[in-house]
Amino acid sequence: MRPPGQEGGPGRDLDIRADLSQNRVIMSDLSNPMISRIVRSDGEEALATPVDLAERVRNLRKERGWTLEQAAQAAGLARSTLSKIENGQMSPTYDGLKKLAEGLGISVPQLFTPPRSASPGGRMTTTRAGEGEAHVTTTYEHELLSGGLTRKSMLPYRARIRARAFEDFDGWVRHDGEEFLYVLTGQIRLLTEFYAPIDMKRGDSAYYDASMGHNVISLSPEDATILWVTSLD
Repeated sequence: MRPPGQEGGPGRDLDIRADLSQNRVIMSDLSNPMISRIVRSDGEEALATPVDLAERVRNLRKERGWTLEQAAQAAGLARSTLSKIENGQMSPTYDGLKKLAEGLGISVPQLFTPPRSASPGGRMTTTRAGEGEAHVTTTYEHELLSGGLTRKSMLPYRARIRARAFEDFDGWVRHDGEEFLYVLTGQIRLLTEFYAPIDMKRGDSAYYDASMGHNVISLSPEDATILWVTSLD
């Protein structure tokens, strides 16, 4: 592989640096076998597992069920060029890598980082209506869903909104992570620390940083119900 404007020859190894904060790949010659260094947003580097670009591109294309022709069209490359890349007969320039990544719907660094797991996960759980774990407060009635799974990345729960005014709360609610809200029944008002109040009805949704103060109150005569999904990472 060679960067734009630099000739590469057989056996020439390159250090591929993937800057995940800016989606950049920096290449320089190495006498060592090809390795990848991931440059994190805090500036620290970490070695990544070496990746065979040809095999990686071929696997990504097959995962999408694309033919060579379809993948080449998506990336704006000639079919013969993509074929040579997949067979290790051509080292694409950085511009070529950008086209390839955009066509596959990923970032350039992801071309050089292997999937987290070689095999798909198989965890699954279901929660029947009314069988979630109940947590009742003066402002909300929570029903935690998917309690059968531990070490989840998300916390889904259904909530009945009992509060009718900001004064019903003991100040703003804040916590780590991000949050998705979907109105199931009734009407609510989403109150946030940095934005004007938003009135929402059935079918409306919102996504926000949960570290920002936020509260929800019911506007409808009956208690509104919403689906909340909170990230746990």
